[in-house]
Amino acid sequence: MQEQFHNDISHLITQNGKEIFLIGTAHISEESRLLVRETIEKENPDAVCIELDEGRLQSLDEPERWKKTDLKTVIKEKQLGTLVANLILGSYQKRMGAQTGVKPGAELYEAVLAAREKNIPIVLSDRNIKLTLKRAWASTPWYRKFSLLGGLFASLFDKTEINEEELQKMKEQDTLNTLMQEFGKTYPEIKQVLIHERDLFLASSINDAEGKKIVAVVGAGHKKGICEIIENGKTVSDKTPLEIIPPKSLFSKVVGWAIPIAIVTSLIALGVHAGIEKAGEASLYWAMLTGGGAMLGTIVAGGHPLTILTALVAAPFTGLTPLIGVGFFTALVQVYMRPPRVKEMETLTEDIWHFKLWWKNRALRVFLCFLLPGFPAIIGKILAIFNIYQSF
Repeated sequence: MQEQFHNDISHLITQNGKEIFLIGTAHISEESRLLVRETIEKENPDAVCIELDEGRLQSLDEPERWKKTDLKTVIKEKQLGTLVANLILGSYQKRMGAQTGVKPGAELYEAVLAAREKNIPIVLSDRNIKLTLKRAWASTPWYRKFSLLGGLFASLFDKTEINEEELQKMKEQDTLNTLMQEFGKTYPEIKQVLIHERDLFLASSINDAEGKKIVAVVGAGHKKGICEIIENGKTVSDKTPLEIIPPKSLFSKVVGWAIPIAIVTSLIALGVHAGIEKAGEASLYWAMLTGGGAMLGTIVAGGHPLTILTALVAAPFTGLTPLIGVGFFTALVQVYMRPPRVKEMETLTEDIWHFKLWWKNRALRVFLCFLLPGFPAIIGKILAIFNIYQSF
């Protein structure tokens, strides 16, 4: 059963008699922040469920913590892509929050503070953000990944302005759900992971919280889905399947290895058919095109001379394996040769919005050295493959 109190609050009574006050918030809204505190103080619940995970709570508790990020470790653990995506998304919210005068996630942290003040147990109800991003990326077909990356980076230069009044209108007119539907048409796999899966994860965490009265604080875009799941008794007791990174399909594995094997086999066949010299020329052409392409991308990224040399040497080999890209090596060498200064880490979330500063901030230049070598290397790879088959 569902009752409506404030427009942003749904009052649910579960089948086992548990009372849930579900607050749908805007993450950069002062009104949402005040509503969260008011509701917790008024209802004095047995538990407060919040759309956070351990990592995001630590970030709110220690807002300067990310400035101590060790990029060397991040790269070695192959987490740089996740960090870049996190920074872009977080910086976008921070920029929007600056327009309303509210820090992103202020209403979530207000729930944490209000619960702590009243010694109410806190339930971190959301899935780990890294798992969510990895599942989203793994679930996206390769042909949609390019447009997704383009859209992600295009958001850096979005000049859209919004104020508190417009935020409230969006919630009242159900604009968020309309936007979600439109997003789902373009990226159905992403919507499944970011919205539907998290709706289920959040609803199940809220439903499993101990106590008879629960206040739950979630983003407005999740409120409708969570209500439907709880009301229809579709929560799950085991959330493990939602926390597993889906393995690559057999098709993608076969294609991933088939191309390198075909290239090597073709070079060997060329040597048998046309002679070792011809095969040597084709191999040299492969190295020049893949290595030269990666080197060009690294030069554009403003890489250290040793980083540029690394791109030239590594790309011909990384082009023959689907396990690792040339960007891993170029980023690692760059961060060792030109480690970011402390002040550059401190201004990272502001500098990321300014195109020119990507080449001035050393941390952002590491990101460029990770991202840019791969694209021209792929073009070089295609041209080299074409050359090999022309040689027969």
